[in-house]
Amino acid sequence: MELITDLRRADWLVPRLQAFGTVAGTVGADFEGYVRILHPLSAFREDPSRPERHGEPDDDAVVESGTWRWSDVAVRTGRTIEAGTSWRTVSGSREDDVLFDDGWRVEPPAEGWLEPGLLAALTPHLAASTATPSDLVAAIWDGWSDLSGGATLASAWEGGTPSRAERVAAESESAQLRAAHEASLRAVRHALAAPRLHLPYREHFLVRTTLADWADPTWTERAAIADGVPLAHTPQLLWPEDHAWVLGTEIDSDSTLVAGPRRLVDAVLTDGRFEAYEVDPASGLR
Repeated sequence: MELITDLRRADWLVPRLQAFGTVAGTVGADFEGYVRILHPLSAFREDPSRPERHGEPDDDAVVESGTWRWSDVAVRTGRTIEAGTSWRTVSGSREDDVLFDDGWRVEPPAEGWLEPGLLAALTPHLAASTATPSDLVAAIWDGWSDLSGGATLASAWEGGTPSRAERVAAESESAQLRAAHEASLRAVRHALAAPRLHLPYREHFLVRTTLADWADPTWTERAAIADGVPLAHTPQLLWPEDHAWVLGTEIDSDSTLVAGPRRLVDAVLTDGRFEAYEVDPASGLR
């Protein structure tokens, strides 16, 4: 992977983006079909005899965990899932987590992130629908703290009241850590000092990539761009050079969209690994 400085690689897509917050506003208009893939849920069953810690889950109390689908929650809440159903509708709750009487706690779906295993499962379908699987463009939001040079560092003293010598030593060590942290942020900002793709309310840098880069779900352990800056984010937009399809994961969305030829949409809809629904390009994201 490497940064792309020629933003003309996106010129074909920008005019096709419709109203912000819609399907076509995320992946573009004028494709044969559109499919929405719901992001999976992390679920944990806790020992009900252990008290909650200020409403937070207790890791020590977890006796079972798993990955759930939205439909698993819908069965328990009595909801029906349709193409545009929101997570809040399915969960029936305004809380971050959904807690059931049998001890299962379900976290809300990840936003702006498609689980790497699902992205890997998509790659054969995407490859079958493009003539340029080795020439892709990924658009990555530049607002992620590790990519914007905006990550923060905090330090604190643990234990009893420190002596003056301990306090001086801790302050010195903290100053060294802050200096090293700031140096690393400057290095990231320098490495990623490339033109950005300006879209409504979002800015992205473009990365040259291939479908093979995403086909192994362990890519997060080694992916790097721009002089070794680690990449631990799935793309907000991904498309091949022949413009056959677009994959989009908006940073505030709990689902991923794929727009492309009819055969691609049908392949995703019939692949049991995905909890997917066909959507209208004019529909809104929820």
